[in-house]
Amino acid sequence: MIRKQEITTFEFPEDAIIWDVRDSSAYAEAHVKGAINQPITELSAQSLTQVSTDQPIYILCGGGSTAPRAAELLEGFDSEREYVILMGGTRVARDAGFALEQSS
Repeated sequence: MIRKQEITTFEFPEDAIIWDVRDSSAYAEAHVKGAINQPITELSAQSLTQVSTDQPIYILCGGGSTAPRAAELLEGFDSEREYVILMGGTRVARDAGFALEQSS
């Protein structure tokens, strides 16, 4: 199941699995705190084995266009899971004042 959530109204649960599906250089530049880099080009059924089946996977990208495609791709691998697209992506999070992290 795929659902959408505005990133500006999302309250990040402490144990949330957040996948940033941008490429590694965009992710390193700035990403939402706690997000894990899972580039859309590397998503596979194997990627899903890292996450408990009862845990939703929150998906975001830079501006909101790649995350829906990533969610559809993941749903093709396992349609029983819950995928939540964080609408607006990292840009909207930054503009809303969310603290972003950088990685080296």
